[in-house]
Amino acid sequence: MLLAIDVGNTNVTIGVYDRDRLAHSWRLAALRERTADELGIFLVKLFEQANVPIASVDGIAIASVVPPLTRPMEEMCERYFHHTALVVDASNAGIPIRYTPATDVGADRLVDAVAAWEKFGRPEGVPLIVVDFGTATTFNAISSKGEYLGGVICPGINISAEALFQRAARLPRVDVRKPPTVIGENTVGAMQSGLYFGYVEMVDGLVRRLRAELAEGDKAVVIATGGLADVLSGESSAIQHVDSNLTLDGLRLIWERHKR
Repeated sequence: MLLAIDVGNTNVTIGVYDRDRLAHSWRLAALRERTADELGIFLVKLFEQANVPIASVDGIAIASVVPPLTRPMEEMCERYFHHTALVVDASNAGIPIRYTPATDVGADRLVDAVAAWEKFGRPEGVPLIVVDFGTATTFNAISSKGEYLGGVICPGINISAEALFQRAARLPRVDVRKPPTVIGENTVGAMQSGLYFGYVEMVDGLVRRLRAELAEGDKAVVIATGGLADVLSGESSAIQHVDSNLTLDGLRLIWERHKR
């Protein structure tokens, strides 16, 4: 079994793979002050509730974009699971990187690219655009040769919603959801319209521009992942596939390559 851990700015997503099947997954808040012991206690309890023996884990892979949590995660793996984790970065992701410098690419973006290429790109030999709706909304371009080319980084939709609440004295905090109409008939509806439909149009517009710059861009397959992918993808004309487990699957693929 493989323990796959995706450490993001908002959440820590944890998956347990039985060979190539995602058997269990959980999500924790990414609190940067957590210690290795706190993390270990959380995971031990989760494993107990799922009736998964700790000893059944024979490998651990981590993708982290939160440096203060990376080392505690590594210590937790050594202390509670008795394994040295494979921490994915530009040097070991196993994908050609055309970004400058390569070390600036977030591990999550590389892991997404590896999984997307294996699932959607390599079988057809087509370029890819991966849209990850996380704390930031990122667009990642992969060539038809499987090279990570770069992309776009935008504020995440929840960051934008929170900024409206924080910086505009009379605007309330709202949930991100599809409103019934574009023309908001009250303040909450107007804010939800701007956030939801505004982001949908941003996604479709940026995908169009990425296609124009990509070689064989008209053939590019667009994949969405991240917490809000399901919420936004239904309205987007550009998104072709939604894969909620793309990052965890990428960690599994990279770990399997290193194991071989």
